[in-house]
Formats: sequence, C-alpha cells, structure tokens
Amino acid sequence: MHALEQWLHFAKIDFGPVFVRTSRDGKKSLNARLNDKHVARLIKRTVLDAGIRSDLPEKDRLALFSGHSLRAGLASSAEVDERYVQKQLGHASAELTRRYQRRRDRFRVNLTKAAGL
Repeated sequence: MHALEQWLHFAKIDFGPVFVRTSRDGKKSLNARLNDKHVARLIKRTVLDAGIRSDLPEKDRLALFSGHSLRAGLASSAEVDERYVQKQLGHASAELTRRYQRRRDRFRVNLTKAAGL
C-alpha cells in the first residue's frame, strides 16, 4: 500500500488510471494509460538493466521474459485454489489455467493422509 500511495502522490494521480505511461526519462507521468506493449518493453528493459541471466546472449535473455511471464508467474506461485487463479486470469477452462502454471505440485496435499488412511 505504501508504494501505491507514494506512486499516486508523486505521479499526482487523483482519479483515472493508476498505471500510466511515463516520459522516456521516467521522471514524469503521462495521461496515457499503460498498455500491454509498454509493460512488455518495461520488463525487457528491466531484465537487461538488472543483468538477469547475463550468462545468456541478449536475444535469448529477452526471449525468456515478457508480460506473459508475469501472468504465468502469478498463476504458478499463487497458493490458492485453482478456480480462483482461473477466475483472476479470465480463463474459460481449468485446463488452460493448468497450462499457464509452470510448476504444479499436484501432490502437495497427500489425500490418503488427509483422509486418515
């Protein structure tokens, strides 16, 4: 909440979109809403600036990270019932949600043990 409040204060946002584009130097917020292409560019720029997976060539590094990475990461790391992930991501089927999840520990809960057997 603190980070959000700081952003709203410094960006001088009283109403409208919370996530807006910024000037190229990153010092001013613009009135235009942030869209998927801007998010993708920001992620790729951040990956390069942070030196993530610097052992790989730049092209390969950029191919590993995208806006889709954020959605898949959320779907993979959420410790909630699958139906809530499905609803949040707007998936029509549980099967699509399962494909989004990079790692699924299907045996985290041992049903036999939970049933007292």
